[in-house]
Amino acid sequence: MQSLLCILVIIFANAQLIKGLTVELIHRNSPQSPFYNASATPEDLSIDAASRSLARYRNYFNQNKIQSTVIPSGGNYLMKLAVGTPPVDQFAILDTGSDLIWIQCQPCTDCYQQDSPFFDPSQSSTYSQNVPCTSNACLALPSSQCGGTNNQCLYDYHYGDKSYTKGELATDTFTFDGESDTEFPGTFFGCGHINGGLFNSHGSGLVGLGRGDLSLNSQLSNTIHNKFSYCLVPPNSGLNSKLKFAEDADTASAANAVSTPMLSHVGDNYYYLNLEAVTVGGNTIQNQVSGGGNIVIDSGTTLNMLNPGLYSDLEAAVRAMVGLNPVQHPTQTYHLCYEAESLIKVPGIQMTFHFTGADVILNTINIFKNGGYGLDCFSMIPAEEGGIEIYGNRAQINFQIEHDLGSNKISFAPADCTQF
Repeated sequence: MQSLLCILVIIFANAQLIKGLTVELIHRNSPQSPFYNASATPEDLSIDAASRSLARYRNYFNQNKIQSTVIPSGGNYLMKLAVGTPPVDQFAILDTGSDLIWIQCQPCTDCYQQDSPFFDPSQSSTYSQNVPCTSNACLALPSSQCGGTNNQCLYDYHYGDKSYTKGELATDTFTFDGESDTEFPGTFFGCGHINGGLFNSHGSGLVGLGRGDLSLNSQLSNTIHNKFSYCLVPPNSGLNSKLKFAEDADTASAANAVSTPMLSHVGDNYYYLNLEAVTVGGNTIQNQVSGGGNIVIDSGTTLNMLNPGLYSDLEAAVRAMVGLNPVQHPTQTYHLCYEAESLIKVPGIQMTFHFTGADVILNTINIFKNGGYGLDCFSMIPAEEGGIEIYGNRAQINFQIEHDLGSNKISFAPADCTQF
């Protein structure tokens, strides 16, 4: 892919190195989201979060069937960006678990519901579908074929959960709203004309932030110093989260930051960490699955998915620490719940995830979430036997989290993300 990287250097040469770029992330259930559903009850939201986590997890679990994971229904945060000239606003799902950037495009032969108009490439003076199927950019796709016109690069993704997106690989100018308006011409993205499955968030598409050559961070790597960070606010804060690039993204230098190696597995582009143990109430539980990167950190999954042995011991330790009688969730969506009014009286609930070289201390907001029905529920559930483990976005709330691909490390710094 060396020639592809050379192409990207040329494409973004006019941008040079930027000092910093900040983009707002909007929680899909926030009143500020264009897709906010005021009629959704806490019960609806809690079941939806768990169901989407399970659907996304099963797609990871079936990764032998696919080479790229794109599950917009699992993405909880929307990224505002503009595509084309003149720029047209899009709200696409942020996903560190996939690579391709794509949006729904006219003519939309068969697309899922979207509240905003589909992107019309014919109205953009900078749009180009002149990406040959023999190009390195096209070959970077997990699945592609040649179209009948000018050997055009076409993509066709089918996923383990039966979601799909089909269209052509194209380029256009992407613009991001941050501390300054920044334009990136010639950005590769998928212009999807046939999209469906579990894409039920009504976003315009998806922004991949994985390790592959076509992800946003890879395409901008030479202008953003090959690093990005985000800080996720509590969903009920009424504020938006922030995604930062380049100098704005610096986390590792913070006084309270801890860093752990960013690991990889052959055959996929996920961000793996090595989870050695978890401490609850003075009780340290070793992770039976150890070494080589045993858990994926993912912005698009809500809950933590832990191997059954670790989860079982962890649940028992949480029960002992809380000291209350648990209440069964009416839908059995969550494994451990308590009456919210009782749990709020239990002080100092903490849990430490021991990654290699980095101890990350979680607080009540990371450990429990509103499960509806007057219950607060443990925001972790068991993964399937032998399946992949996931460190979800609930555990990432109120942490500044930096992905430094140049140094192959991920850094965590506790923060008030509403001030980030």
